[in-house]
Amino acid sequence: MADAQLTISSKTYSAWSLRGWLLCKLAELDVAETPVANNADNRAELLLLSPSVLVPRLTHGDVSVWDTLAIAEYLNETFPEAHMLPADRIARAHCRSISGEIHSGFSNLRSALPMNLKVKHKTFPVFSGAKPDIERIEAIWQECLSRYGGPFLFGEKPTIADAMYAPVTRRFISYAVEVSPESAAYCKTIDHWGPMQEWIKAAKAEPEEMEELEVEF
Repeated sequence: MADAQLTISSKTYSAWSLRGWLLCKLAELDVAETPVANNADNRAELLLLSPSVLVPRLTHGDVSVWDTLAIAEYLNETFPEAHMLPADRIARAHCRSISGEIHSGFSNLRSALPMNLKVKHKTFPVFSGAKPDIERIEAIWQECLSRYGGPFLFGEKPTIADAMYAPVTRRFISYAVEVSPESAAYCKTIDHWGPMQEWIKAAKAEPEEMEELEVEF
């Protein structure tokens, strides 16, 4: 029997669901998934499961946590042996900062390149407004990889930051975004990460498809 319950939406399209699920994997917390379709008919059901009417939402014993960063901090606090943040104090602050940046920013990237794990374009026109977001993300990655040695953002082991940026790596792969060799190598590292492969496989088995995504969920 699973130790916790995680409310998620589509594995193909929901970047926030992916982030929450990867965080649980980092914590080595066994979760039972409660999928809720992202449509008006299921809004009432989702409201019962998550007060914000958003995913993900984690239920662990008598604790309910929603918002991805709140889930990250809760899991890090509850499972310190999982080392979800770097050991070094300065690196921890850095990890939290870039995780917060992806959590609250890059809206143009989200709109221009919505997550879709079932597509892989050879070429794709990127809206000019998204290019500063892409440049900033690459700068974040390259600073981390240079400072901490890779292959993950803070060294040999994935952290909260890698879970937060994982959907971005799939955007870059799915839409054939031209990035530096260092960024491409990082995207490959995340793509080959065991939990990511598990999620992608499940996403490709999902039957539903959306013709157009206007917002990320």
